[in-house]
Amino acid sequence: MDDAARIGRDLDEIRKQAPLIHNITNYVVMNNTANALLAIGASPVMAHAEEEVEQMVGYAGALVINIGTLSPAWIRAMRKAQAVAHRNGTPVIIDPVGAGATSLRTNTMRELMQTSAPTVIRGNASEIIALQTDVASTKGVDSQHAASDAEAHARALSAQTGAVVCVSGATDLIIAGDRTWTIQNGHPLMPRVTGLGCTATALIGAFCAVNASPAEATAHAMAVMGIAGEVAGADAKGPGTLQLLFLDALHTIDATTIAAHLQWTSP
Repeated sequence: MDDAARIGRDLDEIRKQAPLIHNITNYVVMNNTANALLAIGASPVMAHAEEEVEQMVGYAGALVINIGTLSPAWIRAMRKAQAVAHRNGTPVIIDPVGAGATSLRTNTMRELMQTSAPTVIRGNASEIIALQTDVASTKGVDSQHAASDAEAHARALSAQTGAVVCVSGATDLIIAGDRTWTIQNGHPLMPRVTGLGCTATALIGAFCAVNASPAEATAHAMAVMGIAGEVAGADAKGPGTLQLLFLDALHTIDATTIAAHLQWTSP
């Protein structure tokens, strides 16, 4: 089976199984990520109340934790949900939004990584560098580095945590032990739409719910993300229409489209 067919198989499984993806995510992106998960065929739930997260994650195929809009109650909820997911063997995908910008964000991420190892960490280059060092170089939540600048840090973070580390950018980098994927798909308008990085993290959750290999699932999700962006960007007039067309592209993408667009190097 070739690469496009393997990615297409994961897409088919998502659409067949409609896995529940439990998102403890930020206010900015809840609508975006829920719609993206629905478009691709998964079933999203946005639940962050301390009183229900433990029960909710028990139903989920994956848990996505996003630290974009933190509060003490949300941090407690993240800890509780992560502990249940760890006990149940449910994949945990963490998005360190703005790590390095404030000590609250950086310390919360480090605590979550130490409490129980996440399955996947997906961030931009500056966030990954900040997690692995004490260097803060973010501009709010935006990266000041290319993905390639963070490669050594991503490798060290993967070795330290045992997690798959995904560094997103114009070229996406996925590192899992001694295996590396680079993905060149995407569109220049994508950084102009808020929350697409967070959307990528949510999609990784959907793929991890149906593929037992977190590394493959992450690479497949990022390829689909980039290709959907390319397809949408071909007809978009600007960031507004890109958002609409991106959801349509996720809804219709298949192995044939993937084969026509896929630009990656895989192990």
